[in-house]
Amino acid sequence: MAFCKLMFIGNLGRDPEMRYTPTGRPVTQFTVAVNQSTKNQQTGEWTEETDWFRVSVFGDRAERAAEQLRKGNRVFVEGRFRTREFEGNDGQKRTSLDVTADNVISLERRPRDEDAAFSGAPSAGSAAPGGLSGGGSRPPADDTDIDDLPF
Repeated sequence: MAFCKLMFIGNLGRDPEMRYTPTGRPVTQFTVAVNQSTKNQQTGEWTEETDWFRVSVFGDRAERAAEQLRKGNRVFVEGRFRTREFEGNDGQKRTSLDVTADNVISLERRPRDEDAAFSGAPSAGSAAPGGLSGGGSRPPADDTDIDDLPF
């Protein structure tokens, strides 16, 4: 038995595109950019590198992702990954990291009266899987003791 799980936070590189499989199941695809700053030990200069992930979401989550996400939105993605090698237009061999998302949570601010994130997370004040609240920006409900939070 093997276990392969990936979790990351990044920004959408383009608007999500929703299609349907031949059996009629919705699938939404988008790319997510994850930036990492590192300091060069020799020159002392900071450099920023960007890793790109191709994300696919299926079923009801796919429909909600297509409706709610837009280019530039910050998201938390949790899922399984697979590498794929291909030859680029310039003839160079490249590797792509394809992620099948089990959970996608928007980390964008939303008005207080909106429902929970499309990840299936509980409403405000309840912790979603991974310890993130529904929209990532709502405060806990008034009856929640700050000492009871898991982080």
